[in-house]
Amino acid sequence: MSHPVVQLEWPAPANVHAFTTLRHGGGSSEAPFDSFNLGARCGDDAQAWRGNRAELIERYALPSAPRWLQQVHGTRVLVEPGDDEPEADAAVTRTAGTVLAILTADCLPVVLASDDGRAVAAAHAGWRGLAAGVLENTVAAMDCDPAHQLAWLGPAAGPGAYEVGQEVLDAFIAAASNDDAVDAVRGAFVATRPGHWRVDLYALARQRLALAGVTRVYGGGLCTISQPGRFFSHRRDQRTGRMATLVWMQ
Repeated sequence: MSHPVVQLEWPAPANVHAFTTLRHGGGSSEAPFDSFNLGARCGDDAQAWRGNRAELIERYALPSAPRWLQQVHGTRVLVEPGDDEPEADAAVTRTAGTVLAILTADCLPVVLASDDGRAVAAAHAGWRGLAAGVLENTVAAMDCDPAHQLAWLGPAAGPGAYEVGQEVLDAFIAAASNDDAVDAVRGAFVATRPGHWRVDLYALARQRLALAGVTRVYGGGLCTISQPGRFFSHRRDQRTGRMATLVWMQ
């Protein structure tokens, strides 16, 4: 694929295809959504984002139009979502040619695949959904042994730049099942000033995936906040566009 995207470096089955778009490299959206915004609900001109979505299909020769979701920072997972943008934060498909799509601009996109190449999933894991169990729900909805699943963590707000308040730490501690889990959670937070921490979403996602039985986890090294030339970031810019993480089976 010659167009600029984030390619996944993971040992997925050969029939599984996935990538994350960048903020540039296509599209016609004007600032602050410049230029390849794929989000419909961030304030961009409707003609622009619709045109960008059409360009996405053509530019990357997608086998079908992506199944977009109306993401709400929840834990609902849809199996074989329709094309009406249902309200959910993750989706699973076992149908070849169905393209799953997650929109992000600091939240963590997570892609899952089964070893046999018969199921894939995409999840939107901001801190709220991550703490509430969206990844555990997605792993379960894959309907195969978690030991036979692998995951990839896409571009998100990185641990060197993402500062959060007390409510975020409290949410993950409340969700921890035992003292060891609490210790692991605390290890993902670094104090910065009273009541504030830098948080490692990637570490928290790996913890939650491991507890769900998925231990082969790749990616998790690209920070949206600190790379304005490549990524949209809501935390950095407030009004901004959205990248898309896509996955499908041939």
